[in-house]
Amino acid sequence: MTGLADAFRRLDGFFRQLNRLPGRITRMERALARLEVDFAEHKRETRLILDALALPPVEQWKGQPPLIPNAAPGERAFPGGALCRQESFRAPYFSYWTGRLGDSLRYHRKLWEFVFIAQALWERGAVRTGARALGFGVGLEPLPAFFASQDVAVVATDLALDGAVEMGWVDTLQHAHGKESLRRPAVCPDALFDRNVSFRECDMNAVPADLVDFDFCWSACALEHLGSIEKGLAFIERSVECLKPGGWAIHTTEFNLSSDVATVDHMETVLFRRRDLEALAQRLAAKGHRMAVIDWNPGDEPLDVYYDVPPYKPQPHVKVALAGFAATSIGLIVQRGDQ
Repeated sequence: MTGLADAFRRLDGFFRQLNRLPGRITRMERALARLEVDFAEHKRETRLILDALALPPVEQWKGQPPLIPNAAPGERAFPGGALCRQESFRAPYFSYWTGRLGDSLRYHRKLWEFVFIAQALWERGAVRTGARALGFGVGLEPLPAFFASQDVAVVATDLALDGAVEMGWVDTLQHAHGKESLRRPAVCPDALFDRNVSFRECDMNAVPADLVDFDFCWSACALEHLGSIEKGLAFIERSVECLKPGGWAIHTTEFNLSSDVATVDHMETVLFRRRDLEALAQRLAAKGHRMAVIDWNPGDEPLDVYYDVPPYKPQPHVKVALAGFAATSIGLIVQRGDQ
């Protein structure tokens, strides 16, 4: 009897182990998949690090780009969407907008994004007295103050504080706590700012239905943080619904220069591919809207073929390594249809 009991115990133990096997296999499969992803990322990162060793001579970027006296906005600087590239920084309009936004000239793609948005809207006649504007995920950017200085009524939005803390935006000074955090006396006199700027919390994945009838809207590198490529594309579509017929949506985001197939998705930051944005143009067209043709030229000057790697430098920062991919900023221009 003792032998039989021992046999049953051993058999019971065997079946217990057998029942645990699927879970162990699943965990092993996940671990192997993670190792495969990590290996691919490190392989790409290594290639970009080697590129980073070829930092252009300092005389090509330190103290640059040049300040152009008496510069003015461009007339057709951005006839369509565009990638951030070195040549843009030397254009007269770039000097103008950098000063007008209260910033300092440097080779940094975040500055390029602000210039792209301001210039694209300016040359389309959207920045005018009495216009209504909606900013998404504004952080601490100078654009709300600039638009207010032109007597545009601005509704500036950002994620609720608890969500911003969770995302790390507060610690990195990239979150607007309210209207006062957007005040820029050097860009907009206080009286105009107080009259023209209002602030409200807004989740870009769930834009409130009452945000409508705006002449233009914008976001600067915010939509890549919404959780996935699809959520980012859906946000752009939703932003167009906030506009009056004929209104303009101008957005900048992260673009994958390395591949039109492999990319980063379902992460804290995603990388959009050309195929994603071409599909977006079709989706918008099906709804009667128009996305301006994108100039896909990434540039071939020294700073266009140098990739800044983490921890990122103050400059040059035109192209970057992100999750092992080469990336830069891209600007998108969408006009709402007549209906």
